[in-house]
Amino acid sequence: MEPPQDTSDNPNDVLSDDDSSLENTNPDDQEIPSTTLDPPISDTQDESSDPVPDEQPQNTNSNPAEPGPPARKRRRRKRFFTELIANPSFSKNRRPRISGLAREMDTEALIAISVGFPVDSLTEEEIEANVVSRIGGQEQANYIVVRNHILARWRSNVSVWLTREHALESIRAEHKNLVNAAYNFLLEHGYINFGLAPAVKEAKLKSFDGVERANVVIVGAGLSGLVAARQLVSMGFKVVILEGRTRPGGRVKTRKMRGDGVVAAADLGGSVLTGINGNPLGVLARQMGLPLHKVRDICPLYLPDGKAVDADVDSRIEVSFNKLLDRVCKLRHSMIEEVKSVDVPLGTALEAFRSVYKVAEDSEESMLLNWHLANLEYANASLMANLSMAYWDQDDPYEMGGDHCFIPGGNERFVRALAEDLPIFYGRTVQSIRYGIDGVRVYAGGQEFCGDMALCTVPLGVLKKGSIEFVPELPQRKKDAIQRLGFGLLNKVAMLFPYNFWGGEIDTFGHLTEDPSMRGEFFLFYSYSSVSGGPLLVALVAGDAAIKFELMSPVESVKRVLNILRGIFHPKGIVVPDPVQAVCTRWGKDRFTYGSYSHVAIGSSGDDYDILAESVGDGRVFFAGEATNKQYPATMHGAFLSGMREAANMLRVARRRSLVLSDKVNDDLEKCDTLDKLFENPDLTFGSFSALFDPHSNDVGSHALIRVKFQGDKLNSSHLCLYGLITKKQAIQLSEMNGDGNRMNSLHRDFGVKLVGGKGLSDVAELLISGIKAAKPT
Repeated sequence: MEPPQDTSDNPNDVLSDDDSSLENTNPDDQEIPSTTLDPPISDTQDESSDPVPDEQPQNTNSNPAEPGPPARKRRRRKRFFTELIANPSFSKNRRPRISGLAREMDTEALIAISVGFPVDSLTEEEIEANVVSRIGGQEQANYIVVRNHILARWRSNVSVWLTREHALESIRAEHKNLVNAAYNFLLEHGYINFGLAPAVKEAKLKSFDGVERANVVIVGAGLSGLVAARQLVSMGFKVVILEGRTRPGGRVKTRKMRGDGVVAAADLGGSVLTGINGNPLGVLARQMGLPLHKVRDICPLYLPDGKAVDADVDSRIEVSFNKLLDRVCKLRHSMIEEVKSVDVPLGTALEAFRSVYKVAEDSEESMLLNWHLANLEYANASLMANLSMAYWDQDDPYEMGGDHCFIPGGNERFVRALAEDLPIFYGRTVQSIRYGIDGVRVYAGGQEFCGDMALCTVPLGVLKKGSIEFVPELPQRKKDAIQRLGFGLLNKVAMLFPYNFWGGEIDTFGHLTEDPSMRGEFFLFYSYSSVSGGPLLVALVAGDAAIKFELMSPVESVKRVLNILRGIFHPKGIVVPDPVQAVCTRWGKDRFTYGSYSHVAIGSSGDDYDILAESVGDGRVFFAGEATNKQYPATMHGAFLSGMREAANMLRVARRRSLVLSDKVNDDLEKCDTLDKLFENPDLTFGSFSALFDPHSNDVGSHALIRVKFQGDKLNSSHLCLYGLITKKQAIQLSEMNGDGNRMNSLHRDFGVKLVGGKGLSDVAELLISGIKAAKPT
């Protein structure tokens, strides 16, 4: 076996204690006509999908010389105090091996961990797929080694299609069954052979097992819907996607901004790849040849008067903030152990401890603490008052390791490539999804779309709003989970300037405010100059400020941002010019999202993500999207992985139905064979007619089974048999008639009997056949 070369799966990165948080799958808005200040300023648009510049930015260096202020990891941190269970030794259940092979197995195990596999056990999906005959033991241990090797082998070169034969090459023949099990699982669940490399895309244009399967209607062309569609097509499904917008991508939206000779691609929705190790979006970037720009850790903070925050005070308050969170953690553990159902707002608990321990009592310290609270509200797209103290960070143990990165040119480059060649119907806003034993009917834009199954990928905000009618209604369990889970708001102001006045040595800087209720207003700035193709700054609006922001005019919003920037840079002698173009998002008002991304609200828990992911209607309607992913909510990769998950679930259901149908066909064939044998010795024969009487009755009114045998050239020398239930007396009357034509007329006209195939016989006829079989064994 050759060790994998995938630098994004570097084991040192996977095991590093990365303190950064999950990034958002930010939503998108509708376009509002530009308002004139000096530059054109507008709310976010959805009228069109502007092309994103393909020019590669000149600066993608992720390690430039850092300037003076100390490094601060401030990127949407969430993992402050969740206890992570240490990974067990990789040598468990392993026979002694030479050190080189052992090291290679460890590397492969680390890669498996980076994409979410446990060290020495199976996932629930693997157990459900029956990858081994028995849970635990040597077979399972061997399977895990084989699975890790296949996964690592493809990750070492994601531009090729890994065949089953290639997977078998370096594994002993005695484990062929395990190779088949692991390969099938990884392929069907989207862990290998996915993405946008030419070889992979070509192979996925046809069914990987040659089987044609059901028709699927997908609601929503966001990341989860696009990924699911591509995977389902490769599985042999026929797919159609209904999208209410006039573009794909959902909450991933890149706006091309331009003016005065400058141009840039601004991510107005999902922006940062949060943790590159194991991240499927990182795989896509490699396949597309896109360089990744590491978001540098340094993040200087500035006071309202524009002065830099004192480094010592900054460090002290950050340590105090983390200690407050740690104390809340200890409190919640004791509360959960003693009173299972108790939950309080995270903000209330933090404020109580802040008051008791007298943290951040002077003005500057208070502003710093509020900045950290705003950063936490950004991480969760919600006010601290709405977050569950018990479970707000339940996803932290699953966080992907490695650097947080920008994609040059914006994330819509992924979207456009994923949407290519898919049957997407734009401008189709879904009003109703009706489902039953015969399939699904989806009503959108005055049209009806029918299928065997449907996949609903709309944001949680749309489900909360009740914009889509489900018939029958969703189970109460799912409706309750929809209401319990939180769906919050984050907004942005993207500004394209004539030149970069803030410098290229940083990717983020922050601003403090004196008003605690507005602590999230433009508290953090992202510099996209390194990746957008132009001098672009994005100001974030979180918490309560994000809600108030949507009531403010875009002109006023941009003026407020410029006042902050000029307060920071003018004292340094740096002129802040007017932007040549600016865009303000309005995600809360967007009827296709009604917010940004999910969080665990008070009274909710991670279990509600799982409930949202459950299918309804006995496998007729499925659900995907970031709010259905317990491990990776509020992230672009969480949406991506949920699409893969549901494609695998739909394949499993389709196979189950196929087996049921196959059993039914076999039953029908067996029934026809039984009838043929019974009619080899009929009680009465006349022309093309034969009759079998009830062996347990001599009454002329008792039941009789009649068969009519049709033969002719059009049947290609074969024959067709139809059956009917009549009385013994009627059978005798038919036998006394001349010609089959007269008999057929009498059968329909006089007796009112409709002939059917063997599988269409009534329950009474089935009982008669059982009685004849018992009396006349075949």
